[in-house]
Amino acid sequence: MSLKDVSENLEFCDNLAQHSIKGQLLTLEECKRILSDSAVPLLPLLQAAYQVRYRYHQNTVSIHIINNAKNGNCPEDCSYCVQAKSSDSPIADYPIKSESELMAEAKAAYDNGAYRYCMVFAGRGPSKGRVKKLASIIKEIKKNYPIQVCLSPGLIDDDDATHLKEAGLDRLNHNLNTSARHYQSICSTHTYDDRLNTLYAAQKAGLETCSGMIVGMGESVADIIEVVLKLRELNTPSIPVNFYIPLEGAPLKEKVDPFHALTPEYCLRILCLVRLLNPTAEIRMAAGRELHLRGMQGMGLYPANSLFMEGYLNTTGTSIPQTFQMIKDGGFDIKSDKELDQLLA
Repeated sequence: MSLKDVSENLEFCDNLAQHSIKGQLLTLEECKRILSDSAVPLLPLLQAAYQVRYRYHQNTVSIHIINNAKNGNCPEDCSYCVQAKSSDSPIADYPIKSESELMAEAKAAYDNGAYRYCMVFAGRGPSKGRVKKLASIIKEIKKNYPIQVCLSPGLIDDDDATHLKEAGLDRLNHNLNTSARHYQSICSTHTYDDRLNTLYAAQKAGLETCSGMIVGMGESVADIIEVVLKLRELNTPSIPVNFYIPLEGAPLKEKVDPFHALTPEYCLRILCLVRLLNPTAEIRMAAGRELHLRGMQGMGLYPANSLFMEGYLNTTGTSIPQTFQMIKDGGFDIKSDKELDQLLA
């Protein structure tokens, strides 16, 4: 590569940052180059994403703890999920946890320095009775702990969203997961539009939305760009980026090999694309960061400003001390009501 080519690629990265900060939409060709053009060097690309991240989030990292509040017995057939009806994974099935269990886990999340406590419920969506129960639990958590509460209940309608908002829910999660075109390849029991309608209901009720993606499920570069652009169109304030974990028993495990596509560099390029297209959003390194970014996890905090701690729905993650140390080693600050020394003690 000539010096002229090097200079042009460095200028390309710098222009990306400036366009993103100004709120300008990147072209499809620019998006493709971010993901696929090896001539675009990774480190300047990360620096471009970091310029945007720093502009809106400075050097802080938000910690989220996710609680699997109901596991298994799901009637949906999402092929990536071990809780799906089509999975034969030997997971522990259990109904909704008791209010005392959920309150204890909310307290533990707060005590461990989490900024946000996330409850996830397996299933297509809650009954009206369950929405009422969830609203009661949310009220109790908000009354007892100064922590943000996020809920992932499945498909909901306008009335459900309003009820949860009135209870004090801060944020509702419902991931798009992949593009509209690719969605039928991973699920047949509900549609991409069903997911969109849940997000529209949450927005109508005035709830913040959290919606992201899973990469490594056999999607194309075009699919990744499409879903990231859709999240931008929805003005999504919180975007978790999951890297597919091929757990035993999930049907998709037999169809795709995420390790072939998800190199650490490619994962970082995806995070950069998400940041550059969604400059003000909270971008979260979610499930699979340990598996696919490996020793380059810390570099993921250049585009991302948030992560999950203590594992995910059906798999473990790095320990609390390891996560805090990675953040501290990178020169970042933890967004928490507690001092870092207290958290590391």
